[in-house]
Amino acid sequence: MRKIHVIGIGAGDPDQLTLQAVRALRNTDVFFLLDKGEVKSDLTRLRLDMLDTHIPDGGYRLVEARDPDRDRAASGGAYSPAVGDWRSARADIYERLIGEELGTEQTGAFLVWGDPSLYDSTLAILEEVLARGQVAFEYDVVPGISSVSALVARHRTGLNRVARPVQITTGRRLAEGLPDGVDDVVVMLDAHQAFRRYADQDIDIYWGAYLGTPDEILVSGPIAEAGPRIQRLRAEARERKGWIMDTYLLRRRPEGTQGGRQQGTREG
Repeated sequence: MRKIHVIGIGAGDPDQLTLQAVRALRNTDVFFLLDKGEVKSDLTRLRLDMLDTHIPDGGYRLVEARDPDRDRAASGGAYSPAVGDWRSARADIYERLIGEELGTEQTGAFLVWGDPSLYDSTLAILEEVLARGQVAFEYDVVPGISSVSALVARHRTGLNRVARPVQITTGRRLAEGLPDGVDDVVVMLDAHQAFRRYADQDIDIYWGAYLGTPDEILVSGPIAEAGPRIQRLRAEARERKGWIMDTYLLRRRPEGTQGGRQQGTREG
């Protein structure tokens, strides 16, 4: 029976891999990498750096395939079908890679940014492949340090406050409004910087881009003050690299308080 490891590799720093992840890397025969094109070649290089760090003697095989494009212009009722189509296109690739490139007694692995359980499609795609019944395999999941954990660690703050909930959502959802009854909101996948609409409220932002990599950028402070700096740094970084991955925490200040932590910026 073929076996697959789905390995969470953290936000980008090779030192953030867990011991369990390193063990899984070292008993893998074939690593499957989806190439996102020349613009995002940094992402492939970071994965290769992790393999070189933790498997210095090699002994494995790399198999690369081009990641299918997704319709990022889809919105409203067309958004979920567009994501479904993209996942099915990925499932076609996974099915072919596992069936053609992995021997029946071998172990393959997919390296997943952050943690495979948080806003990642790998597990759902593997389940779709199994449901098709054309290729059989077992798989396990190795948790990783998510960008959420990396973000709050780098800002030296907690994810939640005493006896209060925290919610993780997307920029698309945040644009519809802050969730009721939640004062701490982590936002991922925000290409349009939805935090800007809350600049007139008593909310602090803890923002980070390229977390765990040499290009890491951190900014924190009241949205009204930190927001323009984030917009500028984000635009400059995207122009320089051609892509950006960022995450942020919004924290509503208790009534009667004046501002949050002093705003700061750290660039890698």
